[in-house]
Amino acid sequence: MTNGLKGLALSAIGGIRREASSRGTPQPSRPHRFNDVTAEAGLRFRHTNAATGQKFLMETMAPGCAFFDYDGDGYLDIYFVNGDLLPGFQSSETLSNALYRNNRDGTFTDVTDKAGVRGHGYGMGVVAGDYNNDGLQDLFVTNFGSSIFYRNNGDGTFTDVTAESGLNNRAWGSSAAFFDYDNDGFLDLFVCNYVDFSLDHNVFCGSPERGRGYCSPENYPGTACALYHNNGDGTFTDVSVRSGIGGYKCKALGVVTADFTGNGYQDIYVANDRIGNMLFLNQGDGTFREVGTLAGAAYTASGRAQSGMGVAAADYDGDGKMDVVVTNLSLEGYSLFHNDGDAFFTEVGFPAGVGAPSLMLTGWGVAFFDYDNDGHDDIIAVNGHAMDNVSLARSDLAYFQPALLLRNYGGKFADVTSTLGEALSIPRPSRGLAVGDYDNDGNMDLLLCNCNNTPVLLKNTGTRTNHWLKIKLVGRKSNRDGIGVKAWVTSGGVTQMKEVTGGGSYLSSSDRRLHFGLGASEVVDSIRILWPSGATQQLTHVQSDRILKIEEPVKNRSKL
Repeated sequence: MTNGLKGLALSAIGGIRREASSRGTPQPSRPHRFNDVTAEAGLRFRHTNAATGQKFLMETMAPGCAFFDYDGDGYLDIYFVNGDLLPGFQSSETLSNALYRNNRDGTFTDVTDKAGVRGHGYGMGVVAGDYNNDGLQDLFVTNFGSSIFYRNNGDGTFTDVTAESGLNNRAWGSSAAFFDYDNDGFLDLFVCNYVDFSLDHNVFCGSPERGRGYCSPENYPGTACALYHNNGDGTFTDVSVRSGIGGYKCKALGVVTADFTGNGYQDIYVANDRIGNMLFLNQGDGTFREVGTLAGAAYTASGRAQSGMGVAAADYDGDGKMDVVVTNLSLEGYSLFHNDGDAFFTEVGFPAGVGAPSLMLTGWGVAFFDYDNDGHDDIIAVNGHAMDNVSLARSDLAYFQPALLLRNYGGKFADVTSTLGEALSIPRPSRGLAVGDYDNDGNMDLLLCNCNNTPVLLKNTGTRTNHWLKIKLVGRKSNRDGIGVKAWVTSGGVTQMKEVTGGGSYLSSSDRRLHFGLGASEVVDSIRILWPSGATQQLTHVQSDRILKIEEPVKNRSKL
């Protein structure tokens, strides 16, 4: 590999090397498909929502899942979140979350009991992150009730450190995000809390003719989200009130963090259910200012609050600014917020081709990803109505719904779901979505997590005609996961900017390696990296179709 390095001495880089490569004999072109490989991969998990007809609200809200590398072998493992017994539900088995180790041959092995991550309580979602900079991915599991924090011990096991860490979120946690809001090099944690609901206060919603149904969030008051500051010693401090986050009542289901203003600090975008979405701008002094309405990022173009659930951020049109997509309820359409700069957004869902294809769908997990490696970030979302008896009210709506893949044609999107194989179009009661390259072949794969059902692993077969580059970032002065890092990759005269975001999707955690589709370009002309610490790196003439591991150019990085 012949990398030209500018602006930094080689000795200060701390390692820029090729971690893996899939280059080989060129393969003939073949139709692009997503194939269901769940059974052959050995994934035997099944989610149980413990529904009894009482329509407890959490029954229809989960589950989430994670793609993450718990053993540090360079291959993505999988974590599934499960429900728990509810009043009136009978079961002879004990419900459990599940961890599957990637065997690096296309199959996975259940290692839940060995790892000690069965969980407890009614599970909602999960987020992975290295909170103590030891190079190991830890897990925060959100629950209806007390959430769980697992520290990765590095020997294939985890320890529940919820109490000693101070991460005692006892509200109804939904999505969560690890991110470094003060750029001190340690990951903080934002937790979305949903509504103030309890099993003994289950409001009747429905009608005598159709029976009981799941209530709208409008039937319950909102709750404050939580922000926990990482003290750098294995503990966290609840700074929700001090930061300004705790002053807002949310009905939060999705969160993504990114530098939306370009000031070098991570901001927080929260997708709320039936109230305006919120944008918390990072003031750089430990506080946040909520500007969702002022910024044009809270409501639709017509000024309506939507049923925000999943959320993702990326620069979809190549203008160098991070935009936002939010999934919503059927008859609303997904929202697409274009970042106009200076902390202002324009909702362009329908003009950009996102609103119409999603109008009859209820979206949950969502992600920007380049499925065909053409250099444009596409949108994938999974769907399924919240009401299991919705067809009784409207015959044109269904509880089971297909996924939606919107291909990006230079800033405009079109529905290509039906062209990518039957497996993607099968109707399901989907909720969580994790995106990642589990077999390291350069094609981004999909993990769909379904309510009261089995998950689905969809392998992206690729076309062998387009090239790619994946970058794994390792912070030394910045946080080890590289959350907040921005990378500019130039190939074929086109520059793409991507940022390692915190959170994203819905109840789920995805592959954090930055993935760049390169189209026909076999060589990357230049790569520029900007770390949260302010450190920069420049590489030139990098071969495509490989995974690069890039370490931050700072010595003496501390770890716990």
